[in-house]
Formats: sequence, C-alpha cells, structure tokens
Amino acid sequence: MKEISKNTITVVVAVGLGVGMFFAGYSIGQASYYTAYKPSTLANTTSAVEDKVDFGPFWKAWTILDEKFVASNGATSTAVITDQEKVWGAIHGLADAYGDPYTTFFPPVESEFFENEINGNFEGVGIEISIKDDVLTVVAPLKNTPAYHAGILSGDRIVGINDQSTLNMSIDEAIKNIRGEKGTTVVLTIIREGKDEAIEVPVIRGVIDIPTINTEVLDGGIYLIGLYNFSAHSTELFEDALRDFIDSGYGKLILDLRGNPGGYLDASIEMASWFLPPGKIVVREDYGEGKEQKIHRSKGYNSLPYGTEMVVLINGGSASASEILAGALKEHGIASTVGKRTFGKGSVQEVVRVTSDTSIKVTVAQWLTPEGLSISGNGVEPDVEVDMSPEDYVNDLDPQLEKAIELLLNK
Repeated sequence: MKEISKNTITVVVAVGLGVGMFFAGYSIGQASYYTAYKPSTLANTTSAVEDKVDFGPFWKAWTILDEKFVASNGATSTAVITDQEKVWGAIHGLADAYGDPYTTFFPPVESEFFENEINGNFEGVGIEISIKDDVLTVVAPLKNTPAYHAGILSGDRIVGINDQSTLNMSIDEAIKNIRGEKGTTVVLTIIREGKDEAIEVPVIRGVIDIPTINTEVLDGGIYLIGLYNFSAHSTELFEDALRDFIDSGYGKLILDLRGNPGGYLDASIEMASWFLPPGKIVVREDYGEGKEQKIHRSKGYNSLPYGTEMVVLINGGSASASEILAGALKEHGIASTVGKRTFGKGSVQEVVRVTSDTSIKVTVAQWLTPEGLSISGNGVEPDVEVDMSPEDYVNDLDPQLEKAIELLLNK
C-alpha cells in the first residue's frame, strides 16, 4: 500500500456520486426480485406520454448531435456511437433523472453481466460498493476474493480508480473501471477511518466465485453458520446447514452476516421462516403515503430445538437482505445482535425487462422492520456494539466473534 497526500483528494470526498451496488463492477447487493415484462400493461403508455410531453427538444438535440458532433480523435459521430446506443443512453438518462441511486438502466452487455453475476461467477476484484454520505464506499469485500486479500475493508471510501479521480464519475464508469480480466491490476485510492492520508491499494483481478455459506463447530458446543450472500442458491444451502446444526444436538448458534451485502428478498424470508412462528412479520414494504404496505410473513418452519440460544453478528458490510433477516430476528427476540450498525440499504428494487436483452432496476418501495422502523440510512443497531480495528483484520483477530461466544457461554 502506498501512502499519498490527503490534500490531493479532499475535494473528491465532498462531492456526490451516482450509485449502485455491485461486486467488482456489477449489481447484486439489493434484495431484488424479477418481474416478467408484460407488454399489455404498457400498451397505452406511449400515446399517453406524447399527449403530455413535447418531445421536440429531444429530437432537435438528437439532430444537432448527429450533425455536429466530432469525437476528440477526429472521427465522426457515426463511427463513435450507433443510433441504438443513443437510445440506450437516453433511457439511462431517463432513469438517472429520478435522482435515485439504485434506479438504473442496463443495456444489453450490462444486463447480461447483472444476471450472470447474481447467479454465478465473474471476473473482477470481489467488492460491493454503494454511495454513503455522498462518497463511493465499500459495503463489503467478498471473503477470499482479491479485494479481501488485498486488505480492502468495509467502510473504505474510494476516491480514485487507476489514478482517475471519482469526482463526477458515474457509477457505470466506476463499474467499467473496476471490472476487468483476471490477472490485470486495478489500483484503488481509498480513505480509511483512522488514517490521516489516503492509501493506494493495488488489486489483481481474478475469477470471483461468489461464496455463499460456511459452517464450523466452535469450542463450547457452539455451531457457527457464516452466510455471505442471499443468492439464488443460498436458501437450500442455508437449510442444509441449519439441519446439520439441529442434528448435531448443539444448543447454541451464531449466524454471521458480517460483510453480507444481501441478495434476493425471497431468500431472506425463507431463512427467517426457519426461526419464526407462522404469521410473524419478517419485513414490511412501504410504497409511500396513501399506499398500502405489503407485509411479508414467516412461513412458520420454526424448527429450531426449544431453548436454542442464538447470536447474530452484523457490521457495516451487512446490507439489504442481511438487514431484513437480522432486524426480524432481533425484534422478535429470537437472537441478540453483536457487532456494528449495519449499512442501511433500505430500499426495494424490482428488475423489469425493457427488451429481450435490456432491463431497468427501479426502486419501488422502502424496507421497514417488523416494528415499522426504516432500515434506509439507519441500519440495524446491534444489541452489543463491538469494534473491529484494521489491526484486528491484519492480525486475524475477531473481538466481535469472541464477544458472541462469551454471551452464549454465559447463558
């Protein structure tokens, strides 16, 4: 790691950026669900909009750019961008106009990457980022990925990518700059809490196999389940791990959601259902004033042995579906929470097909805990707060896990 002067990046920190949540260049961290494209519901949209909006300025701008634009290398516009790419750019701008960090348009290549990465593997560095306090921020490095091994931490603020300032850089640009072929290097300039100067961290890209779950038996008869995401396959893997815990006869369980950036809404509800009686509220979807909330309830698998003691580990890298599960278990008194306040990603995204190879990810609601508390910006506060310093990571120390073990052994 190379220290550089803090003065060179102070202005960057104060500037807002466009956002999205992604692993090494693509979105996956939101608790999302897919909805089929239904042309019948959009059949009259075009005529209705045309009756209200004057599209003359749009077409005039199209013509001006088409006739006058010359790229910096001297090529004409037709050699730089196709008419179809102009349409994709216009839709992208339309989505950006809503000013919501999680609403974005995916043209063909990006749409394919999104679907591949939420279900499988990809090439990159293995981090999820979002915007926090108007700065591009690491939500979590995925365990055992290039970013994880390079020492990237939850909460690191990225102010430069390959010597390019993130000032006014859109999230799409950040995605393209961080993503890349395995074996190549990307240098991230970060500001880290407790450091007076910015740090340059070189990360060698690799193939990222998204980790899902890990189990371990700890001293004292404590069973640990580490859950790293809420992917398409996480539910059955979690069920297998939980059955192993039940069969083991151990009565103490730690669920580690630290650094888990989220995933599918359905997965979080399924997992909560293993702990909650039928009908108990897992999470509320708030669609705004005057609209009825959608309430998601436990399916009531509720199969944990009577008297099971449980602790959930959380930190600033726990986001979205992680916050839903942790919040439900905490508020229903199923588990104590230990660690740091979660990220606070409390909005609901729906991915809708625009064409066969493009899609829009749009914010449709806000998450509320069972008791009606907003997750957005607030996160889930731990019952017992325990810090993890950068030195703890370097020295492979885990005071948060130690505190969870202590609580369980003393029960």
